[in-house]
Order: sequence, then C-alpha cells, then structure tokens
Amino acid sequence: MNAESIKKASAVYFTLLKEKVIDENSEHFETYFDPEVRQTVLLLADESGTYIIESPKRIHLVAQPTGSIFATNFTHLKDKHKQIESKKHFHLVSIVIMAFLAAIDSNQAAKIRTKREGISYYALERLVNDLIMKWDSILKAKPAFGEEERIDMKDVVTTWKYMEVETDDYGAKKGNRRTRIGLIASSMRLLETEGLIVILDRDDIPKAIPKQELFERIEYLYHDYDRYELFKNLMTTEEGEHAENPSN
Repeated sequence: MNAESIKKASAVYFTLLKEKVIDENSEHFETYFDPEVRQTVLLLADESGTYIIESPKRIHLVAQPTGSIFATNFTHLKDKHKQIESKKHFHLVSIVIMAFLAAIDSNQAAKIRTKREGISYYALERLVNDLIMKWDSILKAKPAFGEEERIDMKDVVTTWKYMEVETDDYGAKKGNRRTRIGLIASSMRLLETEGLIVILDRDDIPKAIPKQELFERIEYLYHDYDRYELFKNLMTTEEGEHAENPSN
C-alpha cells in the first residue's frame, strides 16, 4: 500500500465524515473503487467505528450499530439533539421515525408515491395516533405488551394520549416540541440533519419527502437487522395477534 493510495483514501474517508454520502458526481466516487484505496477506506471505517454502504450511485458512511438502529447511546443522542428531553421522548421520537420508515417501506407503490408526494406532518400524526391507540387497546388485554421489544408501552401511550394535537395555527406553535406536531417536527429534523429527507412547506402544512439516500439505507443496511423488522412489524400489529386467548 503506497503513500499515494493512503492519501487518496484519507481524502475519501474524511469527505464521507463531513458529507455522510458521496454520489457518482463526486471526484471521490471513482477514486474509492480503486482496490487499494477502497481497502484503506474500509480499514479506516472499521477502526473508527463506522460502516461503509456501497450502492450503485452512492457511498454512505454510517455509525456501526450496537444491536439495533435504535440502540444509539441515549446520553450522546440527548447531548446532540436537545429536543429529546427524556427516555420516553426518545422512545416517542423513535416510534415517529419508525412509523415514517414503515410507511415508505411497505411496498413499491408506497416508495414511488412518497418519493413524489412525501408525507405531511398531519398525516404522520394520524398514522402514529392510530398505531398508539391500537397499542393502548392491546395493553388492556396484555399488560406486558412491549416488554419483549424493550419499550415502556404504558408510558409511551400515556404521554402521547395527553399531548396536545396542535392541528390549528401551526405557524405560531411549530416550535413547541411538547405537542404531537412539534414532536413530529423534531423527529423529522433528525432525518433532515442526516441528509435523508427534504422538508417542504415548513410555514404552512409541512411534509417530509424521503431522499434516495434513505431508501438505500433501508435496503442496504436496515433490512439486515432483526431489530428493524421487529419494529416494523410492531407498526402493523393487529390487536388479535396480541389479545389473550379467551379459552385460557
């Protein structure tokens, strides 16, 4: 491995650290696929606790998971994202993001539609509300629901149920993260910060449009993790699946 290859690999890796994604239009894209450069970049990634995703038109750099895509160190996440005030809000943010991912990852038609139209914050609020009301009903029949997934369902359900919906005068209240729409706005900003979605109509009826980078993360990374599929299945859980057997 010569000094020139190391220099090129360093340039590629530090660009990835800064940009998170390199696409085919970047000068570093073709350089990366030089065998010696690629080997060095992968070594740098492994040593620094990061992971390279290669897609046909993009190279992604992501943090290595610690068991699941939601197992990010909470203290670090809270320090980085001040809107996450407590563990229950962390769980709610995770549920909002997962509901969004499940909606765009359900089938090819959903993928095409959401790439074109996006999902409004109010539509996402309805999705999350329907989901949590369904969980609330399941909890009445099965109080231990959520323990297997390591989610305090009772706390999450109660917190959501008593949050103000905020369907009126969005522009005046959009900074209030203690409302449902405010929570959704905070959750979508996390994805926007990572360069995975575009947020349109912020001052009217905001909506999130997934970028191709997000679909590639889902395809090349998340689909390989059981934890993602477990959470995704939770998004479509039917009450009958968790109700106690009346014959018992």
